[in-house]
Amino acid sequence: MTKDELLKAPADEYMNEAQLAFFRQLLEDLRQETMDNIEAAKQQLASPPEMNDEADRASYEEESRLALRIVDRERRLLPKIDAAMKRIANGDYGYCLESGEPIGIPRLLARPTAELCAEVKTLNERKELNFRH
Repeated sequence: MTKDELLKAPADEYMNEAQLAFFRQLLEDLRQETMDNIEAAKQQLASPPEMNDEADRASYEEESRLALRIVDRERRLLPKIDAAMKRIANGDYGYCLESGEPIGIPRLLARPTAELCAEVKTLNERKELNFRH
């Protein structure tokens, strides 16, 4: 199944076996890509280049700081991927954890680890914004 086929599928076919198989593969690919990115960042940090002056050192430190941020972000994505895979196994994938409504194919294609539909997510973000102020 392709992305175009997913987007054109009728609503009554939402999260059928073919769609679940597509998202399972998408999540497996995302997990592997995430692991590869973490490993690449670790390799970059493990082999610092020769630094002859302060500008080189500053540049390397900035690149290292960015690499660490990427590793942290990627590391936090892995549990979300695993949780999405569990929802596929349980038959809950693609449905909002709060409202039970379909999350929607376009949102899942953009963010395959999504747990909430756009309406609930927007509402939660507004509440969070109000509590901060």
